[in-house]
Amino acid sequence: MKDNAILVVVARFLIPLMMLFGLYVQFHGEYSPGGGFQAGVLFAAGWILFVFIYGLETGLRIIPERVIYALACLGVLLYGLIGLLGPLLGGHYLDFSVLLPAPKAAQQAGIILVELGVGITVASVVMLFFLLFARRRAEAEAEGLPLVDPLDEDESRREPRP
Repeated sequence: MKDNAILVVVARFLIPLMMLFGLYVQFHGEYSPGGGFQAGVLFAAGWILFVFIYGLETGLRIIPERVIYALACLGVLLYGLIGLLGPLLGGHYLDFSVLLPAPKAAQQAGIILVELGVGITVASVVMLFFLLFARRRAEAEAEGLPLVDPLDEDESRREPRP
């Protein structure tokens, strides 16, 4: 789709705004609606839009598949390790009050780090799901398998897509 000038211009404008809004949702999630899950989906949607416009190969040059897998693991580890700091420091799992001397500051720091782990995990897993589906479609097209439109109810009109 990078041949369509309108889509390229809109994507160049929209992708940075999506990422900026994702940061806002990520770091204001403890004060307002939002948080790690929603921010992760926004980040992944920005990358997916980039892939739709510029192609999967270009998207994987920007964020390689190995990095996506590493980020998925990193996010889960961050969540788990921040949660384990509570019991290690004499509290309960996901009890952040033992992290810092001031309990309110400790709760805020803990939830920000946990939500960061959630955001990283969700973004990378959504990107991996998209990557798996995109590769499956490319493999089917390469093998010459017919791609069926699920919205087409008339069986007789179904034809392989070019």
